[in-house]
Amino acid sequence: MFNVIRNSLRLSVGSAVRSFQTAAPLATERFDHKRIPADDEGVQGEKIVDLDAVLKQKRNLFPTLESDNELHNGILYKDLPICNIRVSHNNTIFTITSADGTVKLIRSCGMEGFKNTKKGTNIAAQTTAIAIANRAIDKGFRTIRVRVQGLGPGRLSAVKGLTMAGLEVVSVTDATHVSWNPPRPRKARRL
Repeated sequence: MFNVIRNSLRLSVGSAVRSFQTAAPLATERFDHKRIPADDEGVQGEKIVDLDAVLKQKRNLFPTLESDNELHNGILYKDLPICNIRVSHNNTIFTITSADGTVKLIRSCGMEGFKNTKKGTNIAAQTTAIAIANRAIDKGFRTIRVRVQGLGPGRLSAVKGLTMAGLEVVSVTDATHVSWNPPRPRKARRL
């Protein structure tokens, strides 16, 4: 129940006198608008993939020269399907290929219904990753390796989305191109 404090005020304007009442509800224990939420409240999937925890467990997340002959769920590492993630500032494109490079599935944030600048967000990347992972599981893929290419806001969210949907990510490889001869910088601004 709300406890109500009633104040009666009289307002005089010229020769007319009006009286009105105001009520101020007191804050109760049920709902408090000024309460600060906890860090993990309302954020689903934020703590599912913690790369620091994986590295602390000494699990080999990044491939090495010896990883080609390792078995993962009965499949050699070099025969695992690859999920190529092309991340840009405007869009995120997912392609799942077999080990020899044959395209099996392709999905982008625009195909998921995100339009214009919303395609370049990390929410769009995570949603698209969940969608393509569900399709990959339906096709029989369970364990994949991930190859991320490009710089954009959806890099980590894309990998999180794949694991949230149930795919087991064996390795993460960054294949972003590094330009040794970059374009000339812009002319200095004069003030």
